[in-house]
Amino acid sequence: MSDVLNPPLEQTTNVAPPLKPLAKVLAITSGKGGVGKTFVSANLAAALAKRGLRVLVLDADLGLANLDVVLNLYPKLTLHDVFTGKAKLEEAIVKAPSGFSVLLAGSGMVEYSRLTPKVRDDFLQVMGSLIPHYDIVLLDTGAGISDVVLFAVSLASEVLVVATPEPTSLTDAYATIKVLVGQQKRQTIRVVVNQTARMGDGRAITAQLQQVLARFVPSEPGRAVRLIHMGDIPADPSVRQAVMRRQLLLQTTPGCPAAMAISQLAGKLADSVVDRPTAI
Repeated sequence: MSDVLNPPLEQTTNVAPPLKPLAKVLAITSGKGGVGKTFVSANLAAALAKRGLRVLVLDADLGLANLDVVLNLYPKLTLHDVFTGKAKLEEAIVKAPSGFSVLLAGSGMVEYSRLTPKVRDDFLQVMGSLIPHYDIVLLDTGAGISDVVLFAVSLASEVLVVATPEPTSLTDAYATIKVLVGQQKRQTIRVVVNQTARMGDGRAITAQLQQVLARFVPSEPGRAVRLIHMGDIPADPSVRQAVMRRQLLLQTTPGCPAAMAISQLAGKLADSVVDRPTAI
């Protein structure tokens, strides 16, 4: 992996937050757990990599990481080892089956469940080293609005909120969007609705969320918050089969409705979000 990152991490100290990253950073988040956020992150990365993009997924759920489970990976080194100085950053990056890169976080690390100055500085240092080397970096954040989740999201140029049609998911999605607007002054947030029963359900749900935001979340004149509906991922039995087998849906059944929806989502993101940097 020596050619993945250059210079190595220890030569990139005191990295400032990447306000204008060379490559786009997309945070994939949700108001509650169990909505398929990590499943979307992994399969979206596979679909973007299929388009020839250099993609890295960083497991930003520092306390309850499970991206390794979805991808059926057994890493010897994780982000925790990088933070503690036991490994170099390039040593902890692994290749997923579909050709994208992954930086996994150790699960059950209580010390990373809250945003301490050390966690903040370590995360910034890692991000500053990663960004120039990929066309897009996907941050698979934790669910909710903890300080660690909000900090990870704050590093992203774009945010994709994953929700389902369930009332609890929509309530928590609204709460998350409200915090992102209030604390991070975001004007544009992208939404994908997972496990939809009928075509068009997700667009209607996004429109409902937009109406609630317009009514209850104040915005400055000329800075109205806009939700962008990026697509629906239909309820599909192939998804459960892939998850239980710990395989990517785009590998097992690329022609199923859910896989095709994720491929369409990747196409929209490639057209509107990805910034292809010049060679360095």
